[in-house]
Amino acid sequence: MNTLTRTPILTDTVSANLKDWLETQAQQHQLIYLLAHADDGVIWGHFHQGHLRTSNRVLRESPPLHIETLQQCRIFGQEGEILLWKADGSWKAGLITNADTEIIEEKQLLLGTRGKIHASEGFTVLWDGAQGLKHAVPFTQIELQASQKLAQPLHLVVHHYIEYDKDGLARVTLSRLVNFTTDSTAKGGTK
Repeated sequence: MNTLTRTPILTDTVSANLKDWLETQAQQHQLIYLLAHADDGVIWGHFHQGHLRTSNRVLRESPPLHIETLQQCRIFGQEGEILLWKADGSWKAGLITNADTEIIEEKQLLLGTRGKIHASEGFTVLWDGAQGLKHAVPFTQIELQASQKLAQPLHLVVHHYIEYDKDGLARVTLSRLVNFTTDSTAKGGTK
């Protein structure tokens, strides 16, 4: 039986300089995207030539990334994911890397039927016509039709890892973010 690789990460420098810590971890583990939840909103980001760019570069409504308001943060890519969270007054982090473990791949639909691509910054601002809610995702490989309508909706790819107990009962033990796609076709089954 193969098991998922979970590795604790040292967080002693997170409070001193969050951005530097994230950039170091992303480079070391080949991670390219960021999703942060803060007291003042959701922040998307990506690492460009080793430097973190966040969604507030292209969308005023997107809050800046600050350690004081951060609740949790994920940096992710094909190679794995690091989750950073606060527990009992201190920061904790763990790395999840790919393993030869069964997965269920899910494609979660992201908010937005219209968009504006900011290719030089590496973001696409998405919104729904009726609600007006906006967010800037770190993905620009989106096809737009007339009046800024998305040709295909954007999805966040999530892997749900399956493990078996001693009785052979399967369960999802962990889920992690992987990538973005405009292909909504499910792969069907597990890997």
